[in-house]
Amino acid sequence: MVHKYVASAPGKVNLHLGVGEARADGYHELVSVFHAVDRRERVTLIASDTMTDGPIVRSMSTTFFVDTPDEDIDGPGNLAWRAVDAVATRAGVALPEVRIEVDKHVFVAGGMAGGSADAAAALVAANALVADYGTPLDDDTLLALAASLGADVPFSLMGGTALGTGRGDELVAMLSRGRLHWVFVNPKVGIPTGKAFSLLDDMRHNNATLVPHLNTQALSQALTTGDATRVAAAMHNDLEGPALAMRPQLARLLDVAADAGLRAMVSGSGPTVAVLCDSLEHAQWVADHLAEHFDGYEVFVAEGPDQGAVVENVF
Repeated sequence: MVHKYVASAPGKVNLHLGVGEARADGYHELVSVFHAVDRRERVTLIASDTMTDGPIVRSMSTTFFVDTPDEDIDGPGNLAWRAVDAVATRAGVALPEVRIEVDKHVFVAGGMAGGSADAAAALVAANALVADYGTPLDDDTLLALAASLGADVPFSLMGGTALGTGRGDELVAMLSRGRLHWVFVNPKVGIPTGKAFSLLDDMRHNNATLVPHLNTQALSQALTTGDATRVAAAMHNDLEGPALAMRPQLARLLDVAADAGLRAMVSGSGPTVAVLCDSLEHAQWVADHLAEHFDGYEVFVAEGPDQGAVVENVF
């Protein structure tokens, strides 16, 4: 009898994040180019011998390979917990109660979709569990569940490089040649995502020149060349302005990182700063350089594109 289901999913960086008008549902229209990196979250479901027709998650624990947050994230509100119960509910068959264990390698609340990666990994792990007791959910159903959990979860499920529109969850795969090498730096200053979007709206209301950047043609062409310098020149993030306004200390980090790498940009809504480099060796040097200049900041090297959520082991 199988007792453990292990899956993983990638962190991400937005190579482009164009923010349009606010929608009636409270979200903004987005045009985003997602890029999965090989800093992966790992989720393990440990099945018990107790069967149930109801919610199957009984407990959860997270092991942090990044700095531990102040708040306890191991509860029913966690996206991974919600993802497992969502799959079990949709499957509609009796399943064993499970414990969730998460190995967290992506910064918490850092703009790299670590929570969404947890959810995506939990979705495919739970579906592997379902397959041992009934008919697993098809890909379209998993994708719909992913979208119901959060706007970034579908990309965490998909991986690679993709154009996201709507809330960011309407995805089309993009051609990307070669590998991109990154350094990610977490200044640990905290930027609430909702406040970043609201501030952008306010800034645009007061400055008509702050228009949405919704054209990804230059970036799309750069990605097909495999030339990191061209990719760097085409990157853009509409939320970088609000991030800098809320956390002015990011300016120095961006300046030093930009001098060391090909390009430095706030990742998503921040506060993580992503630094594109021209090789693995360059990235390792940049990581050491930034660690020396910014004591106490978290720094790691990664590369992409990487695959989406996948079951790694069942035993």
